[in-house]
Amino acid sequence: MGYQFDFGFLHGSLDALLKGLKVTIELTFAANIMGLVLGFFLCLMVMSRWQIIRWPAQLFIEFFRCTPALLQIVWFFYCIPMMIDVFIDPVMMGILALGLNLTAFNAEAYRAGVQAVPKEHLDACVALGLRPWQRTFFVVLPQALRSALPVLMTNGIGTLQQSALVAIVAVADLMYVAKSLATEAYRPLETYSVVALIYFALSLPISRLVHMIERRQDAAIQR
Repeated sequence: MGYQFDFGFLHGSLDALLKGLKVTIELTFAANIMGLVLGFFLCLMVMSRWQIIRWPAQLFIEFFRCTPALLQIVWFFYCIPMMIDVFIDPVMMGILALGLNLTAFNAEAYRAGVQAVPKEHLDACVALGLRPWQRTFFVVLPQALRSALPVLMTNGIGTLQQSALVAIVAVADLMYVAKSLATEAYRPLETYSVVALIYFALSLPISRLVHMIERRQDAAIQR
């Protein structure tokens, strides 16, 4: 192969890449906070005895799980402003799209964790006279969160990777900046290779942490 690698042109573009990385981290962090909080409440709605609460929650989950994330992002960016006739900051719109997508997947992770809570613990809550909200937040949530933590963290890594999709709607994240640099310098191989390493460096520590937590949980079950 006669291609000559040249990474020198990136030296003058580090500031742009760092700004794009900052936007990517902001999108990922905010979407994960949104997904962790709303995901648990959506889980409670799905497990409600009342169909009027359960069915809309199930429909929400199925919509976000059964449609492409790219389509969801494009729909939020172009359709919502047309429907409400209000301009929303592109980064905020990206957080909303990614956060709601993550909420649907996290709700299923929480549900598996809630179902793993021993029935004896719930019976003890009733015997102690705890109110439903006390039982939910002081007994069910901590145990469900511990069980679902590996899946929640894996979903968080997925959101980091999916955040690159907002580049298609011109949000100046890391992927968008990389695309601009690759086009201007005619060096897509070097640019995208460096960006891939950045995403890898962000995801790998979390992935290793997930494996460590899973091993500890397996060891605790075997005791």
